[in-house]
Amino acid sequence: MSPEVLSTPVVDTAKAPDRAHSRARAARRRKAVVTVSRVLLLVAVLALWEAFSRAKVIDPFNFSMPSKIWDQIWTWVTHGTALGSLGEQIWYTLYEALLGWVIGVVAGVVCGIALGRITFLADILGPYIKVLNSIPRIVLAPIFVIWFGLGPASKVASAVVLVFFPVFFNAFQGAREVDRNLVANARILGASDRRVTLQVVVPSATSWIFTSLHVSFGFALIGAIVGEYIGATKGIGLLVAQSQGTFNAAGVYAAMVILAVVALVAEGLLTFAERRIFRWKPSGSDS
Repeated sequence: MSPEVLSTPVVDTAKAPDRAHSRARAARRRKAVVTVSRVLLLVAVLALWEAFSRAKVIDPFNFSMPSKIWDQIWTWVTHGTALGSLGEQIWYTLYEALLGWVIGVVAGVVCGIALGRITFLADILGPYIKVLNSIPRIVLAPIFVIWFGLGPASKVASAVVLVFFPVFFNAFQGAREVDRNLVANARILGASDRRVTLQVVVPSATSWIFTSLHVSFGFALIGAIVGEYIGATKGIGLLVAQSQGTFNAAGVYAAMVILAVVALVAEGLLTFAERRIFRWKPSGSDS
C-alpha cells in the first residue's frame, strides 16, 4: 500500500498586495463619494432656502436667506462690527471657551480618576454629583453674571460647569474599566498607588477621556455664547443678542455660521491629536 501523501494548501502571497491595494482604492473611492455627497446636500439645502425665501414661500424677514447671510459675514469681515473687528469678537469668545474648556477638562479628569480609584470617596460624593448633574446648567449663567460681572470670568464659569460633567463621568468610567490584571501585575512588581494611577489607570482611561473631549469643546462654546448673550461687553454671543434686538435675522445666522466654523476647526484639531496619540488603534475605515 502506497503511503498517503498529505498536501497543505498553498497561500498565494502574490495576491495579498493586490487585495490590500484594492481595499485602499475602494476606501478612497468611498471617501470621495461621501465628501461629494455632503457638498451636494449642503448646496441643495442652501439653494432651496434661497429659492423659497425669494419666492416668499418662507418669510425672508424671519428666515433671511443665504445670500444675505453671506453679505452680513462679508460686511463684518471688511468693515467690522459695531463692537469692533470680527476677529476680536471671535478671539474673545474663543478665549473664554478655551479657558473654560481647559479648566473643566482638568477638573473633570482629576476628579473622575480620583473617585474612580477611591471607592470610599465615590460613595460619599456620588449622590451630590448626581444632584449637581441633574440641574440644568444653562440656568446658572445668569447667576455667574451676577457673581462675576460682565467680564470673561462669568463666561468661563459657564463653560466650566458644562464641560466638567461629561469629562468627569468618562474619566470615572475609564478608571473603573481598567483591566484588574494589569493593576495586580503592577502591584506584584512593587508599584505604589501613585505609580499605578499614573502609569496604568490614566493611560488606560485616555481613550475614554478623549471621547468626551470632542463633545465637551462644543459645550464650552455654548457656555461662552450663552454667557455673552445674557450680558457681555464683546463676543459672538453679544453679536447674536444685538442682531436679535434689531430684528436682523441675517446677523443671527451669520454668527451661527461663524461659530459652526470655529467648532469644526476645533473638532478637526482634536481628531488629529487623537489619531497621533492612538496610532495603535485601527481606524473604522479599515474594517
